[in-house]
Amino acid sequence: MKDLKVVFMGTPDFSVPVLNTLIENTNVSLVVCQPDKLVGRKQTLMAPPIKKVALEHNIKVFQPVKIKEDYEEIINEQPDIIITCAYGQIIPKKLLDLPGYGCINVHASLLPKLRGGAPIHHALIDGYEKTGITIMYMAEGMDDGDIIAQEEYVIKKEDNVGILHDTLAKMGAKLLIETLPMIIQGTNKRVKQNPKEVTFAYNIKRDEEHLDFHDSCQNIYNKVRGLNPWPLANIILDGKEVKVLECEYKLQQTHNIAQVCELTKDAIGISAQDGIIYLKTIKPFSKKIMTVKDYLNGIKKDELLNKEVK
Repeated sequence: MKDLKVVFMGTPDFSVPVLNTLIENTNVSLVVCQPDKLVGRKQTLMAPPIKKVALEHNIKVFQPVKIKEDYEEIINEQPDIIITCAYGQIIPKKLLDLPGYGCINVHASLLPKLRGGAPIHHALIDGYEKTGITIMYMAEGMDDGDIIAQEEYVIKKEDNVGILHDTLAKMGAKLLIETLPMIIQGTNKRVKQNPKEVTFAYNIKRDEEHLDFHDSCQNIYNKVRGLNPWPLANIILDGKEVKVLECEYKLQQTHNIAQVCELTKDAIGISAQDGIIYLKTIKPFSKKIMTVKDYLNGIKKDELLNKEVK
């Protein structure tokens, strides 16, 4: 496949294993990614991870602000195939129709489940038992193209977004390179998505990062791991925001929901709808990530007990 001329479109870390695999096995002539962004308090201009990989391999990089308006450079490349993975913009029809082997996407869910920009987060937050990778033909709608191949992954209790992200990124690269020969030969499957099974995984909004202790313990636990290590779940404790990275829970009858009801040597217990959530690892406001054990060693515990959690 070394003579296969590929335009690759992707932006974040998730896309890196896919691009690396394509560089090893095909002729990637152009990499398209989102523009550099200002990051952090100092507003440092940072290149997307995909751009760094491309430049390391002396591959041309194209960073249009709006791909729907600026895509001539891709057309001029005349690729055999366009492959996308977490690019971040809707691809215009002119590009979808351009390459002979089509426009192929690597998506981090078992479509038609979890269409959208945050399928890894929502697989955990929404309590899915399994997720996986889908290789698909791109279409004009959001993740609604025909399915070529899929691989399942059974979600483990200890999985969080970071673990699931890295696992699916490697799976995506492997499944793509196994599927490409069939696409080139025209022997691949092409399965329409069932519209009755569609669910969505929209990007996480700021207000969705907040924990509601009137919810069930299972849902709270799922949200914590579904936002760890980014963007992190949060609560308001003693008037200040506290980020929550890890928790456990115990089901039991509770009173005074959303209050600190128990303190142990290494956990803060907060009453929820059907039990107690035990915070284990947190990031207090303006401080570094720490275990709750270390946090409790630095405060007056008596003042924390029975505090309302917002």
